[in-house]
Formats: sequence, C-alpha cells, structure tokens
Amino acid sequence: MTSDATLDDLVTRLERAAEQLRSGDLSSDAAATVVEDCAALASQASAELERRAREADREPLPGQDTLL
Repeated sequence: MTSDATLDDLVTRLERAAEQLRSGDLSSDAAATVVEDCAALASQASAELERRAREADREPLPGQDTLL
C-alpha cells in the first residue's frame, strides 16, 4: 500500500469512528473501544507523517546541488 493510500485509509477509518461516536448509538463500553481505536489510528497517522517529513528533509531543495 502506498503512503498516500495508507493515510487515506487511516483518515477514512477515523472519520467512520467519529460518525459512530457522534451517532450516540454506542454503549459506553463500545464508545470507549472506538476511542481507543481512534488513538491507535491517530498514532499510526502521526508516524506516517513523521516518516514523510524525515524523507522530505533528505531530499535536496530545488536548485541545491551537492557540493563536490
């Protein structure tokens, strides 16, 4: 799965979880489980964004050639 697809999947899952929580149809135990799942998904998204940022830092800026 590409990193864009990974982030898109995480966002979709977080949005679905938010809809479930807003609906008010969940028991308190189920809502707690969804909140825990959201925390895990947010952690995964954060890790992916950090990975992308580190990767972008390694790429030279446009017009910045490597010195010999």
